[in-house]
Amino acid sequence: MLWLAACFALLAQVDAPEAQPVSSTVVIVVVGEPGEAKYGEMFTQWATRWKEAAAKSESRYVEIGLAEGVIPEKSDQEILRETLEKLSETPPATLWLVFIGHGTFDGKKAKFNLRGTDITAEELADQLQPISARMAIVNCASASGAFVSKIAGENRVIVTATQSGYEYNFARFGDYLSRTIGDDSGDLDKDGHTSLLEAWLAAAKQTQQYYEAESQLATEHSLLDDNGDGKGTPFDWFRGIHITKTAKDGALPDGMFANQFILVPGKDATVLTDELRPQRDELERQLAQLRQQKEELSEEDYLQRLEEILVPLAQLYESAETSKEPAEAPSPADEDAEKS
Repeated sequence: MLWLAACFALLAQVDAPEAQPVSSTVVIVVVGEPGEAKYGEMFTQWATRWKEAAAKSESRYVEIGLAEGVIPEKSDQEILRETLEKLSETPPATLWLVFIGHGTFDGKKAKFNLRGTDITAEELADQLQPISARMAIVNCASASGAFVSKIAGENRVIVTATQSGYEYNFARFGDYLSRTIGDDSGDLDKDGHTSLLEAWLAAAKQTQQYYEAESQLATEHSLLDDNGDGKGTPFDWFRGIHITKTAKDGALPDGMFANQFILVPGKDATVLTDELRPQRDELERQLAQLRQQKEELSEEDYLQRLEEILVPLAQLYESAETSKEPAEAPSPADEDAEKS
């Protein structure tokens, strides 16, 4: 159908993900107690990569846990709590919260090991609850899988290094994710950006390849949850950026929301304002839902509903693209007219 071809052609002319303005994105990286010097060096390097990625996007960057040679007046747990409290008062549009370090799980409570008093999954959930921002919460620690069910929720992407609290050996996933989050080589859909979904898929695959190359049994299996059900999905359920399995309860699959998080935008990114982005998010949610229902609909009904989503989506990006074009310079004739 001509209208459908036109919709896809229009969508192909613009970049789907957006660059975040400086004031709308906050990146908080929390580095925990390393335990050994070799881990301290690794964690510092991983944090540095996140800092560089945040700088590229001109995001506000906050670092907790790496102050050396100084005895802080407050514990890292207190600093994190106060930092999050301030964000609840003046929330950003997007919050990235990244944990780098070790974790523990005693069968009941999961913890991230801070310098000093640790923070539990329940405590983190309570501190995040008042913040009205879309969030990407990335826990790169061992035993981090036990955090998923506690902190998952609406408007949140949760990424963990492990699939449960019982995977408690040192997790290498954080190394690979810190590399891929700002690397356009992870761009699976070839739109010029690497989304959090794409960075996670690449990092999870590289983690698996590490264990295979070392002929070791993998002791970490990363999860992603962004539909709020707290169950999480492993990377090998995806083909490209699309999941290959359908949720039994009819819920939207994980992955769609994570693909809307871009920390380091491409050079020619189409910028969506904070007002336009929720419209985009809702249209893409409707598109994902429609794909879930495809087998239940007639071809005519499916295509009609597809048009009703794709046309306004394309128009949204077209308006964003048009709004960033520079105004035309006045012609010599116009200048003469103004002088007269």
